[in-house]
Amino acid sequence: MNIKTRGLQYLNKWRQSNKSSINRQIMTATIIVGLLTGVGKLASTGKELIVAWRFGTGNDLDAFVMAMVAPAFIVTIVAESFKAALIPTYIEVRAQQGQGAAQRLFSGVTMRAIALLIAASVLMASTSPLYLPFLASGFDPSKLQLTSRLLWCLCPVILLFGIVNIWGGVLNAGEKFALAAITPMLTPLATAFMLLAFPSWGVYSLVAGLICGSAIEIIILGLGLRRQGVKILPKLSQHDANVSRVFKQYLPVTIGSFLMCSTQIVDQSMAAMLSAGSVSALSYANRVIALPLTLVTLALGTAVVPYFSKTIANKDWQKINHTFKSYLKLILATTVPLTILFIIASKLIVQILFERGSFTPEDTQLVARIQVFYALQIPFYISAIFVVKLINSLGISHYLAWGSAINLTANIAANYLFVRWMGVAGIALSTSCVYLISFAFLYVVTNKHLQKILLETS
Repeated sequence: MNIKTRGLQYLNKWRQSNKSSINRQIMTATIIVGLLTGVGKLASTGKELIVAWRFGTGNDLDAFVMAMVAPAFIVTIVAESFKAALIPTYIEVRAQQGQGAAQRLFSGVTMRAIALLIAASVLMASTSPLYLPFLASGFDPSKLQLTSRLLWCLCPVILLFGIVNIWGGVLNAGEKFALAAITPMLTPLATAFMLLAFPSWGVYSLVAGLICGSAIEIIILGLGLRRQGVKILPKLSQHDANVSRVFKQYLPVTIGSFLMCSTQIVDQSMAAMLSAGSVSALSYANRVIALPLTLVTLALGTAVVPYFSKTIANKDWQKINHTFKSYLKLILATTVPLTILFIIASKLIVQILFERGSFTPEDTQLVARIQVFYALQIPFYISAIFVVKLINSLGISHYLAWGSAINLTANIAANYLFVRWMGVAGIALSTSCVYLISFAFLYVVTNKHLQKILLETS
């Protein structure tokens, strides 16, 4: 038997075993998405190096970070919540009712999401004079005015990012993970280009990069969806029972997202009350920790939703329970050493990544200290996101609203306690405590729900 024939035999065995094992299916998809997402994150890291060199922890970047709070909040509340509610139902409808019914569901949800995103953009911009002074209460008048101008410029980002979120989720639902995983690199590349090509634009080059990059992402994702046979032009459909099902899931997901995102607003607002540069320093530290967090959670979350949804549709509860427990053990076993590594090497990481140009050694000391406390969240954040994906697939999203309410309360209390003791680093410690509480709550309710189903079906 030659080497080629033997290799084909091994490949066929792997494919057959992959079909029979949800764990291997998830692992394969996770590896694919993780590798491609890693390429995108390299582009994002390169962009952050340029941002640090150009702006350091100065007032311009403080203003931009604060201006991004409201658009990011809206995208999460509207688009990501729609995606979380849509995808499990979309997969089930496509499998049981066919592509035509799935297309009507996609079109109906997309049309409603676009309408909500546009309305939210108008509301965000028109009411900014009311809420910005409270969010950025520590900013002087000129810095607050810059923040307001940047927020108006960022309005198109809400619709563009929203469409990217929903279309990327539908691509993943078709188990075409590669394209949705690689396209996010386009926005940081476009931003880096704008920073280098148009230095005279100052901080507005960041806005231009976000708009151009997300527009290119939409074009690429749209082509990918058309190759799957999905019609991308939104169409207002008549009453559809499947759309109603998505909206029933959407409400609790939205409430949960609203409360959870409110913790980020609280963090940024409290950082704005502290010394100049605190908002930027918090952002730099969070972005470094966000690299492994986003890489793992995006890869794992993208991979598990289609397989969870299909397995739940088949009512294979033993397999779901086994995957739930085994993957949580794997996550904790791999993320605890990663956390320790980040804590030990925090200052070195910041020095290598950022300390040049406008980013001073004093900035390094501050960002590295914040980063240590942000690193503590890694095991709990990744585990919580994994459990959230299962909760969405199980259709018990009302638990997310309760969990987020607990998180918001804990975040406000911990922020006030730790900020008085540790300054801006206390906000990072508070965040890590919140994700510990979040994971504990979500694990308990999900495990209880699964055990109840297993007892009823045994």
